[in-house]
Amino acid sequence: MSAEQVHPQPPRARLRVLRQVMRDRKNTVPAVLLAVAATAASLAVPLVVRRIVSEFSQHHSVTSYVMLMTVLALAAAVASALSSFRLARAGEAMVLTVRQRLVAHALRLPLSDARRVGVGELVSRVTSDSAQLRSVVDIGVTQLPMAALTVTATLIIMGLLDWVLLLIVLFTFTVAGLAITVFIKGIRQSSADQQEALGELAQRFTSALGALTTIKACRAEAQVTGAIDGDAVTATGAAVTAARRQAFVTPIMGLGQQLALIGVVLGSGTRLATGSLSIAEFAAFLLYLLQLLAPLSLVTSGIARLQLGFAAQARIEDVLSEEREDASREPRPLDEPRDVPVSVPGTLPGTVALVPPAGLTDPGAPAVEFDRVGFSHDGKRQAVDDLSFTVPRRGVTALVGPSGAGKTTALNLMERFLVPDGGAVRLLGRDTALWPLDELRGHVTYLDQAFTLLEGTVRENLLLGRTSPATEDSLLAALAAVGLDEAVALLPQGLDTTVGRGDDLSGGQRQRLALARVLLTDAPVVLLDEPTSQLDSINENRLREVVDRLSRDRAVVVVAHRISTVRRAQRIVVLDEGRCLDSGTHDQLLDRCAMYAELVRGQRLGLRVGAGV
Repeated sequence: MSAEQVHPQPPRARLRVLRQVMRDRKNTVPAVLLAVAATAASLAVPLVVRRIVSEFSQHHSVTSYVMLMTVLALAAAVASALSSFRLARAGEAMVLTVRQRLVAHALRLPLSDARRVGVGELVSRVTSDSAQLRSVVDIGVTQLPMAALTVTATLIIMGLLDWVLLLIVLFTFTVAGLAITVFIKGIRQSSADQQEALGELAQRFTSALGALTTIKACRAEAQVTGAIDGDAVTATGAAVTAARRQAFVTPIMGLGQQLALIGVVLGSGTRLATGSLSIAEFAAFLLYLLQLLAPLSLVTSGIARLQLGFAAQARIEDVLSEEREDASREPRPLDEPRDVPVSVPGTLPGTVALVPPAGLTDPGAPAVEFDRVGFSHDGKRQAVDDLSFTVPRRGVTALVGPSGAGKTTALNLMERFLVPDGGAVRLLGRDTALWPLDELRGHVTYLDQAFTLLEGTVRENLLLGRTSPATEDSLLAALAAVGLDEAVALLPQGLDTTVGRGDDLSGGQRQRLALARVLLTDAPVVLLDEPTSQLDSINENRLREVVDRLSRDRAVVVVAHRISTVRRAQRIVVLDEGRCLDSGTHDQLLDRCAMYAELVRGQRLGLRVGAGV
């Protein structure tokens, strides 16, 4: 059995761009009708000119025909402008829908897949690639169809005027069209290369901005700039290649028109001399020939521009084809969980608890249980190997061990950011694979090592993830609990001050703000990854008070290196190379676990042996 049969690839997502735009009948129907009206008016002008020439040769008044021609020309211009505007509105609405779909999909990708694609690449899909879809709309809905209609109608009328001269025109333009085909074939590939290079440029530049402090500290601006310049040069080269191929399209079509014009002028002599063609008909034929270049050029250049839109569409489809982490069909509980206000010791007034539905959890089970869990990164690097341990429903459980022991990986497995290769991770007695993803994460609060905040106001960061409002008093109480109330009060707009770009809050203050967010939830399981990494001794004491408050009725799992945090834990789990070496209290592990004692002696946990251990 092949790998594809065991793990079938998800069907490729398809963007039905034109179909989606055509659903916007409020804009597309008027746009098409106005485009048809503009085309009809333009086609009528040479016929009016023929009538003017005929009447003028008979010394009749041509004022009415001149006025009619003027009205037709103005009507064509106005109708064309209104059609373009209507179509632009429909196109921008489509781009908005695609961007919203992309953002929603990208934010629901598994962490590993999102990192593999790259932040800059995802941003490029949402910005430049989505904008390129406008060319598909502008050209595909009205420009190409109307150009094709104009060309067809023009050739028919020219045939009615003189079929011999039409054959001359068809021959010259056919030769030009065959020459253009050679160039169009390579434009799509060049366009795809250009978009790919732009994505790489965005990815590298985004990464550099995220590491700007390190770059400056290492005086590596020139080095990093050189690498980014390389991507920019690649993007420019791809763009130049596409431009070179596209540059020949319009001139070749213009050459075809010139050759056709020469052929018509030469061929018309005999036709005029024999009376097969009148002067008025010849004038109308020449006008149609001159008008023919614009729609023909639009057809050829439009096809070339479509290649760029199709290349962008393919890149967007690549992201939409990535399977979302919530895409699998998961069993649903009989009763949906519900948000209800509760009063629980250790929580702030107004806290909202997520009450688990009946049968979803086991009241007697541990908060978290690892049962012979295995996980490897990319199927190569074994991060967790046959890992087994439990986390009680209440109290603090600390995960300790040397770097690379699997501590953060264990937290990620609890949140189902990662899916185990073997064994089972159980939350509140139920395998995390059987939990609906939203409900699973509704019962777990997680703070990563960076204590990440979103670019937004203090209030928005405190309320992140809540489905119900919180009172001003509860927000201030949470800030006071972490010693941040005075600092926030001094900000220009208080709770409504935007953080995330400037230096509104220091690293430690941002860390405490993230901790305050934890206090505003009542998830039964709290995961803290290095919570004291940026805290001084005063704020570390505040953190311990917060953790003590949380652990009265909840399970708090802490990845920590400071002994002051670890020694107060009711349970300590020692990890090494992805395995559980031992678990117990601080004193128990000092007596029986050599790894734990070595960590303490080596000050890996921040305390010397004999200093009150």
